[in-house]
Amino acid sequence: MSERGALRARLDLLAREVAKFGAVGLVGLLVNIAVFNLLRHTTDLQVVRASVLATFVAILCNYVGFRYWTYRDRDKTGRTRELTLFLLFSAAGAVIENGVLYLATYGFDWNSPVQSNVFKILGIGIATLFRFWSYRTWVFRALPDSSPAEPSSAEEAARPAERFLEQRRPTETVEPDPVRN
Repeated sequence: MSERGALRARLDLLAREVAKFGAVGLVGLLVNIAVFNLLRHTTDLQVVRASVLATFVAILCNYVGFRYWTYRDRDKTGRTRELTLFLLFSAAGAVIENGVLYLATYGFDWNSPVQSNVFKILGIGIATLFRFWSYRTWVFRALPDSSPAEPSSAEEAARPAERFLEQRRPTETVEPDPVRN
């Protein structure tokens, strides 16, 4: 495959990944905003506390979507590690997301329902960039590429050793099988 063709294939894969990530993220956004507004209007929770709870409900929803749809073809061997990293990076994203809302609410006293939703969505947008990078880099790791057109680095490293061993092997003589004769 040419260098240009390989680049095109990688960009196509990335575009599909971004689209799937965005679809799961959109569902998570809807869950997040719905739970946030439900908590905000039916309870006496403060704005940021309602937002934190809504964020974690959306995180659980997103994990299912990411694991079983967006990144279903990725490495599944270390589920405990995967879930731990997912929760760690999700918590960091939650701090980013809710930090924006906290700053708007308590720093600038922008606390109307419309302002709260605008800054909640702004925080989600900023946190989404961080989450996309961290999930694809650290949480849902790609399996090694085993396409025959491009050997893996392990295969490339093994080639000199294989050639060396082939040169050192004594030639084997095959004796006729008495049963077949």
